[in-house]
Amino acid sequence: MRPAQIQSVLEREFTSTAEGHHTPVMLWGPPGVGKSQMVAQIGQRHEAPVIDIRLSQMEPSDLRGIPFRNGGQVEWAIPAILPDAERHGSHGILFLDEITSAPPSVSAAAYQLILDRRLGEYFVPEGWAIFAAGNRQGDKGVTYTMPAPLANRFSHFEVETHLDDWVAWAYQAGIDERVIAFLRFRPELLFDFDPAHNPAAFPSPRSWEFAHRALQKFGDDPSLLQGALQACVGPAAGIELAAFVTSLDKMPDLDDIIAGNEVPVPDEIDLQYAVAAALVGRAIRARDPGGELGLERVLGNILNYANRFPQREMGVMLVSDMHRAIGESLFQVPEFADWAKAVSDVMLYE
Repeated sequence: MRPAQIQSVLEREFTSTAEGHHTPVMLWGPPGVGKSQMVAQIGQRHEAPVIDIRLSQMEPSDLRGIPFRNGGQVEWAIPAILPDAERHGSHGILFLDEITSAPPSVSAAAYQLILDRRLGEYFVPEGWAIFAAGNRQGDKGVTYTMPAPLANRFSHFEVETHLDDWVAWAYQAGIDERVIAFLRFRPELLFDFDPAHNPAAFPSPRSWEFAHRALQKFGDDPSLLQGALQACVGPAAGIELAAFVTSLDKMPDLDDIIAGNEVPVPDEIDLQYAVAAALVGRAIRARDPGGELGLERVLGNILNYANRFPQREMGVMLVSDMHRAIGESLFQVPEFADWAKAVSDVMLYE
């Protein structure tokens, strides 16, 4: 299932705790596809705490608690890490990460917590959702087969990579537009992991964020940039991205495009992707007050430029990404009707 759909599932599962319809969710997927980040984003959106418990690093007593004598009886001290309405709030997310890397003794301790929402005398607060995530056995991580009794306590979703969803997130997160443009140009490199070779660095949604950081740190030092990018996304992808960034010296003047001047579209496909990504970034920044040109004028000039691409699909990609980034206000710009008429036989994609 693509990330945008997973986000919708997690959103509804979180809000369903109020109606008593919540089912614990298990997210499956290879390393680096953003499973943990999706859960964190739900917490941020609702301003709710996320208690992240790494079961692979725990002992059974870390969940069950430690026994102590109380008079003639033995009771259990509830671990402070577990959600408590008074300390953590009435609503939140209990996230059991790396659950497939937990030894069987720890998984067994989690059975009652996940299905019955309790451990001994401890109860998970009613407003708390339970999510879990783990790698598949073929992903070359440290994994155990999930026991059937534990698996039967979840609804299961496999996280797939999807370039459009990643691009929408990347613009919101301020990822360098050169990285976005490169992946539009080489979409198969968004995730390229071969478990048979088990590389140390490989392209993934997470490692492309690392590449963004490398560009900020080493972009002004060509002697270090290529090596830094290879360290993030692997040898081959790092070389390609470094070469792509170097080629951007031939890009047209974006300020002229934004101002509505006649600017020719580059002949090179890689530069066309770079221009399209950069213009989406300019559209996002044009929403900030204080710009010399108003938002409507900026969007109108970008729409006019989108009509100039020799391959209309390139313009469709540009406008689709811009719509995902800034929303329905794009439809109110007068130039949008002219652009839509010109590409009426080309399907807009989601």
